[in-house]
Amino acid sequence: MSSITQKTEKRRKIRQKATGKQQKKARAKEGTPPFPIDPAQAGPDSAEKRGAK
Repeated sequence: MSSITQKTEKRRKIRQKATGKQQKKARAKEGTPPFPIDPAQAGPDSAEKRGAK
């Protein structure tokens, strides 16, 4: 029979894995955060500069 410590460590590992999956799912659901695009700092051939004209 396994010890209480072994059982605890195994359960802890399972919980940590499940938590990581939930966090990853939540981040994927949120998508890419919006961020401002400054056409002055964009490269000469970038889509941002072409769209700003």
